[in-house]
Amino acid sequence: MMKQEQLLYKFDVFEGPLDLLLHLIEKNKLNIYDIQISELLEQYMEQINIMQEQDLDIAGEFLSMASRLVQIKSAMLLPKYDEGEKMREELSGQLIEYQKCKKMAKFLSENISFDSFCREPMKIKADMKYKRTHLPNSLTGSYMAAVGRGKAKLPPSKDAFSDIVARRVVSVSSKIIGVMRKLMKNESIRYENIFDGSVDKSELVAIFLAILELIKGKRVRIEEDEGEPVLKMNVGGGKNWTKED
Repeated sequence: MMKQEQLLYKFDVFEGPLDLLLHLIEKNKLNIYDIQISELLEQYMEQINIMQEQDLDIAGEFLSMASRLVQIKSAMLLPKYDEGEKMREELSGQLIEYQKCKKMAKFLSENISFDSFCREPMKIKADMKYKRTHLPNSLTGSYMAAVGRGKAKLPPSKDAFSDIVARRVVSVSSKIIGVMRKLMKNESIRYENIFDGSVDKSELVAIFLAILELIKGKRVRIEEDEGEPVLKMNVGGGKNWTKED
């Protein structure tokens, strides 16, 4: 024979016998850790009678709890008081546990919605298409900056050394000969005229170094003539030099 499913009846705010007992304990300010069974049974049976007067079908678990309370009260009146006390403590523990569960259920109902469903994220292919928009000027600037950073990592071009490596080499010895030839033709030459016709820096430096070498060798000297420096040949400074040179 199939066992009939037990139906749960809700009377006002009571969802079961434990809920009703907890309501009565709070209403009458009873100590849930030291329940007065006689007083609780009286209040409980009064509530059962109200249900019967309203012609409500009382669930079997409510009547079962009434029998349990009567049994505990009877056991506590017998000489074997310890058995009744143990039964009362068991009921008290169930009520304390139910009270905690009820508080937690109220908290969850106020803070968590059970109408929603969360699932694990789906594995979808990432969209790698760039969707942001930029002004043309900012794109150009970014491109030029990136190109500049790339060029900085490359070896310098030959043009970067053109002013150093490609400069014409001028011999100081050849300029010494040139200065002496000018002095062989003229007894004195204005210092600035010695550089006439020379525009290349290498050549100008070479002529200046040539004059320093000649002064150091005491072949020429620099004197002041009417406030201007003049280059003259020393006596004997042109030895071994001829005008044909």
